[in-house]
Amino acid sequence: MADRLAALFTHFAVTAHTFHAGALCGINSLGTDEALGQLHLVRGGVVEVFHGNAKPVRVEVPSLLFYPRPVARRFVTDSVVGADMVCADLRFEGGSANPLLAALPEFVFIPLERLAESTPVLSLILAEASNDKCGRQRVLDSLFEVLLVQVLRELMEQGQVASGMLAGMAHQKLRKALTAMHDKPAQPWSVEDLAAQAGMSRTTFANSFKEVVGVTPGQYLQSWRLGLAQQLVQRGTPMRHVADEVGYADEAALSRAFKAHTGLSPRDWRKRRNVVE
Repeated sequence: MADRLAALFTHFAVTAHTFHAGALCGINSLGTDEALGQLHLVRGGVVEVFHGNAKPVRVEVPSLLFYPRPVARRFVTDSVVGADMVCADLRFEGGSANPLLAALPEFVFIPLERLAESTPVLSLILAEASNDKCGRQRVLDSLFEVLLVQVLRELMEQGQVASGMLAGMAHQKLRKALTAMHDKPAQPWSVEDLAAQAGMSRTTFANSFKEVVGVTPGQYLQSWRLGLAQQLVQRGTPMRHVADEVGYADEAALSRAFKAHTGLSPRDWRKRRNVVE
């Protein structure tokens, strides 16, 4: 079976940077950096997590807290004992064009006992966080990136994402069509072709795709192609090559679709991104 996540991570990398390991005491505000998500491992202590005026989430057992996108929040712990935590920033390449960001919920809370397959990685993270050996930062960052993949597997396999791309990737048949689009974006896919990939009739496929993923197959394919185009444009790839890579007939067709999607021509979009970064 084709790897459902391979193309996503090939084109839209996610990198981790561990920024805290140890006790977190008192009141701490997080989630203010607009460019980053975060993963938190609570390995001991009690944490109350406040999201605006919503009822706080009380964390009393070793748990994982995952914020794919910036969400303003407060972690409240005992002011003396605190809570033992290991935390990492997550940078999703492509920013808002990264399809994982649109597919993930705002907040994921999973007790570590439910991540049985991740026990070896979690053990390594906690062991590395407790020592001061050379290369510690690099090892922790790499382990958090592995953990993220395993969390995505958990969300798909346990049906914890109700709609969107990850819900489609969890579907036994639709995931075959999604993987085909991800792997071969330049192919002139028709609804019939994609239905055949999924092993479904055209009507059943189209209806199921819209119901589960939330958009039509054509809309999803266009969004995927233009997300890839943004990545290539940002890297300075000539437009004629971008058009070939993502399945547009020529530069003009791609430029029209790109502007409709982003509100800017490829050149202006790249200039703005360079200024921002």
